[in-house]
Amino acid sequence: MRERKKRRTRRALADAALELFSERGFDRVTLEELTAHAEIGRSTFFRYYGTKEDVAMAAEGELWDAYIAHFAQHAGPGPALDALRTSLSAAILSMPDGWNHRFLRTRRLAAGTPVLRDHSILSSMKTQQRLVETLEERLGIDGRDDVRLRLLGEFALSAWRCGARNWVAGRTPEGPDRRRGHGGTKTLARRVEEAFDSIPASLALDLP
Repeated sequence: MRERKKRRTRRALADAALELFSERGFDRVTLEELTAHAEIGRSTFFRYYGTKEDVAMAAEGELWDAYIAHFAQHAGPGPALDALRTSLSAAILSMPDGWNHRFLRTRRLAAGTPVLRDHSILSSMKTQQRLVETLEERLGIDGRDDVRLRLLGEFALSAWRCGARNWVAGRTPEGPDRRRGHGGTKTLARRVEEAFDSIPASLALDLP
């Protein structure tokens, strides 16, 4: 029950922040205004989020936490890139109802806020590093000595970025359907799977 209450409080704080930031702009809302709007104190805020940027990008952070946890706990034997792909799809599909709408609002907010774009990039880099660390432990290989592990992390996060961008823009292999972010997490996972599918062909491209 305590954990459920913590999750509800964390979610309510993220929702309040996203509402304020979307209405007034990230830079125009102070931490004091945010905590007053959410009816919590500063100390409570910092129990759930480290920075104002963290709460603004909470939907993205939820996905990264789920991805890292799934890969660490459920990756079975077999090709590492397949395991990274499976865990990312599972993480996307595990997101709660309404997450896709919050994620889309987060992307719109970040698109017009340089500090949030930078925060998003840094978060993905940290996620990539944690995935590589899990690979190092599993394989007994130091990623500083074996570039393959870092490349695997790059491939996984690049597939995410390409797939998510296509989903947000409403692009499909058959062409644009003009519905931004339609189909929820199932369609988002499909776009990411398609990006993973394209990795071998992209590496085989020849220049004329």
